Amino acid sequence: MTFTGLRELYGDKRYQTYFDVGLFFVLIFSFHFLYLFWNEVVGFWPVRGAVDRLFVWASALLFDQSTWTLEHIFNIDILTKDQTIVFMNHENWWSHVTVAPECTSLKQWLHWLFLMLIFPGPWKHKAWYIPLGLVVIEFINVVRVVGISLFLIRFPHGFEFAHDYIFKTMFYVFIFLMWVIWVECFLHRKKKAS
Repeated sequence: MTFTGLRELYGDKRYQTYFDVGLFFVLIFSFHFLYLFWNEVVGFWPVRGAVDRLFVWASALLFDQSTWTLEHIFNIDILTKDQTIVFMNHENWWSHVTVAPECTSLKQWLHWLFLMLIFPGPWKHKAWYIPLGLVVIEFINVVRVVGISLFLIRFPHGFEFAHDYIFKTMFYVFIFLMWVIWVECFLHRKKKAS
């Protein structure tokens, strides 16, 4: 099949959703492996210093936002040391969550940027929707740290489950939902109205 044939097939409303979802997954998985290569093989070359500073700044911001939320919204008594949040669990023992630079949502921010810059759609809406998505992703990261902390109060031995299966997955669910809103409300809106 030629490129022209693919364009015609994409123009057919019956197949549009399949193309959009396929492109979403291609972009998400492509970026995942590009990020791994950029991080693990070339060490964030050529901007290693800037990325390291961004990790430090973003983890300090995440730590401050998370501790404020735990103290002021959930009224949890916490102790902090460096970037570790310590609290009493239901077994009357201490649990903790450390907000390391790797906990930042930098990878998810870059996922979002990569996805939205390459995915089709009107640039006048991308100009505000991309930054809004970055704010939402940061909010989700605060929810993640706070959620893991609250989970550990009740289930003190469940860190890996909460971290790896519940809250890490939540990032990509929200990125997918923001992308669905983009496709439904901005990319194909004119076509559906006509």
